[in-house]
Amino acid sequence: MSFLAEMAVGSRRRVEAARRGTPEAELLARVRALPPAPRLAQHAQRFDLIAEVKLRSPAAGVLAGRGGEDPAARVTAYARAGAAAVSVLTEPSRFDGSMEHLTLAAKALASSGVPAMRKDFLVDPYQVLEARAAGAGGVLVILRMLPREGIESLLDCAEGLDMFVLLEAFDAQDLELAARIAESRSRILVGINCRDLTTLQVVPERLFELARRLPSNVPRVAESGVATPDDARRVAEAGYDYALVGSALMAATDPAALASELLAAGRRARSAG
Repeated sequence: MSFLAEMAVGSRRRVEAARRGTPEAELLARVRALPPAPRLAQHAQRFDLIAEVKLRSPAAGVLAGRGGEDPAARVTAYARAGAAAVSVLTEPSRFDGSMEHLTLAAKALASSGVPAMRKDFLVDPYQVLEARAAGAGGVLVILRMLPREGIESLLDCAEGLDMFVLLEAFDAQDLELAARIAESRSRILVGINCRDLTTLQVVPERLFELARRLPSNVPRVAESGVATPDDARRVAEAGYDYALVGSALMAATDPAALASELLAAGRRARSAG
């Protein structure tokens, strides 16, 4: 079984269990009681950071950094450093994530105006509603996970809840689908994940090989492969508007300092260009 197929099976099981415990009507009631989620911002210098809370990586193992055991403290540091959004892994079996981490992150970020984004292997609109009920302002949708109608159902739910969506692509075929979807949708970002789905290793050069195939009418996100200021400079020069950075920040001794350095390097590159 492929990695994504394995994740899809686990995700469907979690949906079934969650739905038995909390009906959709109850989630909707929670959502109606919430204030609007913060909007995803774009800096005038056209480069931003989506900083991630990820306790474990299937390739790298446990990611132990200062404050890694306290998602609320970590996301607050990310926000102070200038992150435009915070991605929170909620997948439990391979990433040690949980919905509690997302709830804690969204609460900690509420006063800063920085949205939280649920990053998971979503297969059902219930999970989008679940994310919004936890306080998230956005979700990640992996194009490879579902047929077109399944993707559209997730997007319809997110749109109805006024959430942004990061469409994750792995290759040129995914990007063609992303471009078609983006033509008729608002609040969409398109990202390239340069992780090899067979080895689970990061292949940074894919970010540059595929950059020219990214849709030009939506914000573009470099996912994985950005760990240093020089990496941030290179992806900014290649036309990316955001970098989603997880492992490097989780392992950093001072994640806020690294986040600031990544932002500064990317924005200098955009200004120079």
